[in-house]
Amino acid sequence: MRLTTKGRFAVTAMIDLALRQQSGPVTLSAISQRQNISLSYLEQLFGKLRRHELVESVRGPGGGYTLARLARTITVADIIFAVDEPIDATSCGGKTDCATGTDGKQGICMTHELWSTLNRKMVDFLDSVALQDLVDQQRLRQIQEASQANGAGVRVNMVNTPITTAKQSAAANA
Repeated sequence: MRLTTKGRFAVTAMIDLALRQQSGPVTLSAISQRQNISLSYLEQLFGKLRRHELVESVRGPGGGYTLARLARTITVADIIFAVDEPIDATSCGGKTDCATGTDGKQGICMTHELWSTLNRKMVDFLDSVALQDLVDQQRLRQIQEASQANGAGVRVNMVNTPITTAKQSAAANA
């Protein structure tokens, strides 16, 4: 079980969009160039993100995409599910037909509950991370890289930078 390219690219593109939308709508071609993601692939992903009301499109000159909601209210789970990314560690896709008995009947394998619990925990975790958390982490990383390039020696410890949950972030901004 792993997250596929579809989910990774969708999250990456949404971070890119959230980082740059304050200057106006962001074009998919710009995201494509910066993130090295195929433009046609981004068009497919953003079609799904738009249908799930995570992004809005702006037509015409200067058009592109903007977030449809505040970044602090969009979770990684929202993004993953919007692009139809399955998050499932079970071998049966959650259908409970993961084992065949000696009588030929389908049933639940011995580890089904383990993998089902893992699924719930993964979804809970992804639902606890807001897009804004990832944007903030990226901005800190950019500051750190810029200061190192300038020899300023400012050090930001990304390992110990906490990821706040979407609920914590919303409560703090309320």
